[in-house]
Amino acid sequence: MDKIVRVLLCFAFFGVSLAHAEQYPSKVITIVVPFSAGGPTDTSARLLGQTMGAALKTQMIVENVAGAGGTIAAAKVAGSPPDGYTVFFHHIGFSTAPSLYRKLPYDTIKDFEPIGLIGDVAMTLVARKDFPAKDLKELITYVKANKEKVNLANAGLGAASHLCGMLFMSAIQTEFTTIPYKGTGPAMNDLLGGQVDFMCDQTSNTISQIKAGKVKVYGVTTKTRVSALPDVPTLQEAGLPGFEVSVWQGLYVPKATPKAVIDTLVKALQTALADPALRKRFDELGTEAASKENATPEALRKHLKSEIDKWAPIIKKAGVYAD
Repeated sequence: MDKIVRVLLCFAFFGVSLAHAEQYPSKVITIVVPFSAGGPTDTSARLLGQTMGAALKTQMIVENVAGAGGTIAAAKVAGSPPDGYTVFFHHIGFSTAPSLYRKLPYDTIKDFEPIGLIGDVAMTLVARKDFPAKDLKELITYVKANKEKVNLANAGLGAASHLCGMLFMSAIQTEFTTIPYKGTGPAMNDLLGGQVDFMCDQTSNTISQIKAGKVKVYGVTTKTRVSALPDVPTLQEAGLPGFEVSVWQGLYVPKATPKAVIDTLVKALQTALADPALRKRFDELGTEAASKENATPEALRKHLKSEIDKWAPIIKKAGVYAD
């Protein structure tokens, strides 16, 4: 009799466990964004969260954990329970941190499980509205002649805006003052207020300001023009041959997250990226949504590794490090 009871209890326990596993998600999911609210990464994460949340039939909220180029947020996610209720939305900066920081409180490859690529965002070189230079050639000439006076804002060490700024300085062979912020949201506010001269930022944060005439734009950083800004030339067209940088974005969860949970998130990501309304909003922000083939753990894992290898020698040559 006792044996039968034990068997029944085992079946009951197994049934409860199975039911619990099948219930994911059963509560709110937090998307950790490594930059302040109002910036381009935050904007993209909130748009994706709304659409993914609908696919998952739950709410996805954004938690902004700014500072140290995204490493504080990454460490927070790495130490979170691997249950699928904490996901990490980061961009190209996740691949440069291993080279930029002498010591990280996490392992970029070993402490995370990739969900998939989200998209690629073009960047724009913009300046305060009253900046003297009217085009890129004049900007380069002005910067070279006034390198002790001009300054460029960025979202902090390792941020996309910082990387773009480094490439720009390298391309024109001129170094000038850079001013780090805890995100491009506050950096943009100071650019609009005239406290800083110019910055290189994602189109998702600059298009509205460009169209409203609140900033001066010199070009986009991609090979081809952005459909949302058809009259803005590429920096290559404007006079910087070979200058190209785009901001890819990816979604991650802590290591040891169950495969069933990862599969659920992958499916929701693919569903969201195929949604016409989301694709339209992404297009308006200069973001190219990832294909279904790239919105997978395998594609993101491969891309992350290749980007780490790509940026390591560039950063080493620039001699930019943080403790």
